[in-house]
Amino acid sequence: MDEPIVDALPPQEEPEKSVWEPTGDERTMALLVHIGGIITGFIVPLIIWLIKKDESDFVDHHGQEALNFQITVLIAMFVSAILTYVVIDCLLLSVVMIADIVFGVLAAVAANKGEWYKYPVSIRIVS
Repeated sequence: MDEPIVDALPPQEEPEKSVWEPTGDERTMALLVHIGGIITGFIVPLIIWLIKKDESDFVDHHGQEALNFQITVLIAMFVSAILTYVVIDCLLLSVVMIADIVFGVLAAVAANKGEWYKYPVSIRIVS
Protein backbone atom coordinates (compact mmCIF):
# COMPACT_ATOMS: atom_id res chain seq x y z
CA MET A 1 0.00 0.00 0.00
CA ASP A 2 1.43 3.35 -1.03
CA GLU A 3 1.39 6.08 1.56
CA PRO A 4 0.50 9.54 0.27
CA ILE A 5 3.34 11.99 0.15
CA VAL A 6 2.51 14.75 2.58
CA ASP A 7 4.63 17.84 2.76
CA ALA A 8 7.68 16.54 0.99
CA LEU A 9 9.27 19.94 1.38
CA PRO A 10 9.91 21.47 4.77
CA PRO A 11 7.50 24.26 5.65
CA GLN A 12 8.80 27.63 4.58
CA GLU A 13 8.60 30.63 6.80
CA GLU A 14 6.61 33.57 5.58
CA PRO A 15 8.80 36.37 4.29
CA GLU A 16 9.28 39.13 6.78
CA LYS A 17 7.05 42.02 5.87
CA SER A 18 8.71 45.38 5.78
CA VAL A 19 6.23 47.67 7.48
CA TRP A 20 7.26 51.29 7.61
CA GLU A 21 6.08 53.18 10.65
CA PRO A 22 6.45 56.96 10.86
CA THR A 23 8.51 58.22 13.76
CA GLY A 24 7.01 60.30 16.55
CA ASP A 25 8.61 63.44 15.11
CA GLU A 26 7.12 62.76 11.67
CA ARG A 27 3.66 62.23 13.13
CA THR A 28 3.98 65.41 15.21
CA MET A 29 5.01 67.47 12.18
CA ALA A 30 2.14 66.05 10.13
CA LEU A 31 -0.26 66.82 12.99
CA LEU A 32 1.05 70.41 13.21
CA VAL A 33 0.62 70.85 9.46
CA HIS A 34 -3.10 70.08 9.67
CA ILE A 35 -3.80 71.93 12.92
CA GLY A 36 -1.78 74.91 11.70
CA GLY A 37 -3.89 74.90 8.54
CA ILE A 38 -7.07 75.21 10.57
CA ILE A 39 -5.67 78.14 12.56
CA THR A 40 -3.62 80.09 9.99
CA GLY A 41 -4.84 78.91 6.61
CA PHE A 42 -2.08 77.95 4.20
CA ILE A 43 0.81 79.75 6.02
CA VAL A 44 1.82 77.06 8.57
CA PRO A 45 1.38 74.14 6.14
CA LEU A 46 3.51 75.96 3.58
CA ILE A 47 6.32 76.72 6.06
CA ILE A 48 6.46 73.23 7.56
CA TRP A 49 6.19 71.57 4.16
CA LEU A 50 9.02 73.67 2.71
CA ILE A 51 11.26 72.89 5.69
CA LYS A 52 10.50 69.16 6.13
CA LYS A 53 9.51 67.89 2.65
CA ASP A 54 12.96 66.49 1.84
CA GLU A 55 13.41 64.83 5.23
CA SER A 56 10.29 62.65 5.32
CA ASP A 57 7.89 61.23 2.76
CA PHE A 58 5.20 61.11 5.44
CA VAL A 59 5.51 64.83 6.25
CA ASP A 60 5.82 65.61 2.54
CA HIS A 61 2.54 63.82 1.83
CA HIS A 62 0.65 65.47 4.70
CA GLY A 63 2.16 68.87 3.92
CA GLN A 64 1.01 68.65 0.29
CA GLU A 65 -2.44 67.50 1.32
CA ALA A 66 -2.86 70.26 3.92
CA LEU A 67 -1.49 72.93 1.59
CA ASN A 68 -3.76 71.87 -1.28
CA PHE A 69 -6.79 71.75 1.00
CA GLN A 70 -6.09 75.15 2.57
CA ILE A 71 -5.65 76.73 -0.87
CA THR A 72 -8.96 75.14 -1.89
CA VAL A 73 -10.59 76.53 1.28
CA LEU A 74 -9.14 79.99 0.54
CA ILE A 75 -10.62 79.93 -2.97
CA ALA A 76 -13.98 78.68 -1.65
CA MET A 77 -14.05 81.39 1.04
CA PHE A 78 -13.26 84.07 -1.53
CA VAL A 79 -16.06 82.87 -3.81
CA SER A 80 -18.52 82.54 -0.94
CA ALA A 81 -17.59 86.02 0.35
CA ILE A 82 -18.36 87.47 -3.06
CA LEU A 83 -21.62 85.54 -3.16
CA THR A 84 -22.46 86.88 0.30
CA TYR A 85 -22.48 90.42 -1.10
CA VAL A 86 -24.42 89.41 -4.19
CA VAL A 87 -26.96 87.05 -2.63
CA ILE A 88 -26.75 88.35 0.94
CA ASP A 89 -26.48 84.89 2.44
CA CYS A 90 -23.73 83.64 4.75
CA LEU A 91 -24.68 79.95 4.54
CA LEU A 92 -21.99 78.97 2.03
CA LEU A 93 -19.28 80.79 3.98
CA SER A 94 -20.35 78.98 7.15
CA VAL A 95 -20.30 75.60 5.39
CA VAL A 96 -16.78 76.22 4.08
CA MET A 97 -15.52 77.22 7.53
CA ILE A 98 -17.10 74.18 9.20
CA ALA A 99 -15.72 71.86 6.50
CA ASP A 100 -12.24 73.35 7.04
CA ILE A 101 -12.38 72.58 10.75
CA VAL A 102 -13.93 69.10 10.43
CA PHE A 103 -11.64 67.84 7.66
CA GLY A 104 -8.60 69.44 9.32
CA VAL A 105 -9.31 67.64 12.59
CA LEU A 106 -9.89 64.33 10.78
CA ALA A 107 -6.58 64.74 8.94
CA ALA A 108 -4.75 65.66 12.15
CA VAL A 109 -6.09 62.58 13.93
CA ALA A 110 -5.08 60.35 11.01
CA ALA A 111 -1.61 61.92 10.91
CA ASN A 112 -1.18 61.43 14.64
CA LYS A 113 -2.06 57.73 14.21
CA GLY A 114 0.58 57.45 11.48
CA GLU A 115 -1.95 57.01 8.66
CA TRP A 116 -1.78 58.47 5.16
CA TYR A 117 -4.75 60.82 4.70
CA LYS A 118 -6.24 62.46 1.62
CA TYR A 119 -8.77 65.24 1.89
CA PRO A 120 -12.00 64.26 0.11
CA VAL A 121 -12.42 67.71 -1.47
CA SER A 122 -9.25 69.37 -2.60
CA ILE A 123 -7.78 70.92 -5.72
CA ARG A 124 -4.38 69.30 -6.39
CA ILE A 125 -2.18 72.37 -6.94
CA VAL A 126 0.97 71.35 -5.06
CA SER A 127 2.53 68.02 -5.94
